[in-house]
Amino acid sequence: MDKELVEAGFSVDLASPSFLIINTCAITGKAEREAKQLVYQLRKRHPQAKIVLTGCSATFWQKYHSEGPALGDITVPNDKKSSLVSLLASLSGPLATSQVHTANTDKFRHSNRLLVKIQDGCQRYCSYCIVPYLRGLPQSQSIKSIVAYINSFHPIPSEVVVSAINTEAFGVDSGETLINLIQAILTDTQVPRLAFGSIHPWSLTDEFIEYYRTKLSKELRFIHFFHVPIQSGSQTMLKHMRRDYAISDVIHKLNAIQRIHPGALIATDIIVGFLKETQDLFRETYTLLKASPINRFHVFKFSNRPHTAAYYKKGQLKEPTPEMKKEWSKKLIALSTDKYQRFLKSQIGKASEALVISNDADESKILLDNHEEGVILGKQCLPGELVHVTIIGAKDGKVICKES
Repeated sequence: MDKELVEAGFSVDLASPSFLIINTCAITGKAEREAKQLVYQLRKRHPQAKIVLTGCSATFWQKYHSEGPALGDITVPNDKKSSLVSLLASLSGPLATSQVHTANTDKFRHSNRLLVKIQDGCQRYCSYCIVPYLRGLPQSQSIKSIVAYINSFHPIPSEVVVSAINTEAFGVDSGETLINLIQAILTDTQVPRLAFGSIHPWSLTDEFIEYYRTKLSKELRFIHFFHVPIQSGSQTMLKHMRRDYAISDVIHKLNAIQRIHPGALIATDIIVGFLKETQDLFRETYTLLKASPINRFHVFKFSNRPHTAAYYKKGQLKEPTPEMKKEWSKKLIALSTDKYQRFLKSQIGKASEALVISNDADESKILLDNHEEGVILGKQCLPGELVHVTIIGAKDGKVICKES
């Protein structure tokens, strides 16, 4: 969107924008509340600007008529998002004087990373999730168009991060596969680094694991970061969530990844406090995560989203109390902190290529070849620069490196 706006003749004006574009999320109640708060703050700070809402919360508010028209001046739902720039162009008058500010600083572009959306929509309808109702059924970009998009950027991005609502659904409507896509990006572009934002449990097929073993594990341009959102370690809870995979099979695949590449960073998302979760069922998740090769987890307290399957079960199925959710969340966060710190310490002495993402007066912040966060002390490197480093320490969830 940012690229299209610039190409259409808009300029960025942080002080006095004509339009403010807020790309909203609706995955949790907290995300929706934060979107509303941002609208109120920006409305107060820039009363002259028209507020343009898009993304999932905006789509939710429009679809279910849950917000008054005063929240935003213009709402562009997800299925019309591709026409947002042309809509603003038609409303703005002479483009030479039009100014726009997207409400979040793009951390990817700042460090010469490129976030590439390969697929939208989902056919899974997990019982807690509002996303399929707001984004529709899967729609994939063609591999040819993805490669052309990446190659349209000059200079070449230092890293491409592939993003999808559900990686499993990539190509179901086009006959292409995730493996085809990875191979095409590595073959037909010159990007130095290729990473996944998330890769979903259903994507960890036997074929993918074999491809990783024989090809990707030896590929110097591939970032060995696997964020696999399992949501629960209890098979009973996964059934309630409508996540139709065997958790033992997923862990088996993750163990295989760790054996193939011991330096791979494996992460996950976990929901605590879903309907019918008990102390014993939570303990199943805790025990599984503790013994698993997963080194880092993002923990979400369940919020029952209106218009999901879980929402219509709320009168029949008991929901854990806020106190229980808080307690379980704290336990998992503590376990994650401990496991991640131990993983980082195990990497001391390792050499890696690193991407500089930002710097300040006395250090450069970097991402290593498995997306570990780190710093080079006493060194100012340019964001987007690639440097070779050796890990010499680990502290507070980061590795400390020196150039090598």
